[in-house]
Amino acid sequence: MSEDHKKSMHVDIELVRQLAAVLDETNLTEIEVEDADRKVRVARKISAAPVAYAAPAPMAAPAPAAAPAAMPSDPASITPAHENAVKSPMVGTAYLSAEPGAKPFIAVGDQVKAGDTLLIVEAMKVMNPIAAPHGGTVKAILVDNGQPVEFDQPLVVVE
Repeated sequence: MSEDHKKSMHVDIELVRQLAAVLDETNLTEIEVEDADRKVRVARKISAAPVAYAAPAPMAAPAPAAAPAAMPSDPASITPAHENAVKSPMVGTAYLSAEPGAKPFIAVGDQVKAGDTLLIVEAMKVMNPIAAPHGGTVKAILVDNGQPVEFDQPLVVVE
C-alpha cells in the first residue's frame, strides 16, 4: 500500500465510539455522518436489541387505539384515522412539548392551522418540529412523550 492510501484509511476511533453512543442513546439501528473528506457509517446488527426495542412501541400504541376500540359505535374510524395521520419523516424520539414540564403543543380536540407545530422529533441531538400539513382538528395523538419513533410511523391524526 502507498503512504497516501494508508493516510486516507485512518479511522477516527473516538468518532466511531461517539456514533455508537448515539445509537445506544436513541435506539437507532444505523447512523452515518459525512464531512468534506470522510464518510463514517456505524450500524448495529438486527438481533435481540431490536426485539427489546420493538416491545415498548406496541405497548404504547394500544393505549391510543384502545380508546377508539372502546367505542363500538364508530369502529370504522380507526382505519381511516391512520390514513390521515401525520407520519414521522425520520427515526428519532418524539416529544409532545418544547421542554420537560412545558404545556404540550397539541391535545386531542385542538384546532390547528397548516404549519402549526404538532410535536418534535429529536434525531442526533437535533430537534425537528413536525408541522401540521393542513388545518383541522387533532383527532388522535398516536405516540407518547419520549417514545422512540420510526420513519413513516403515524404520529398524529389531523382531520
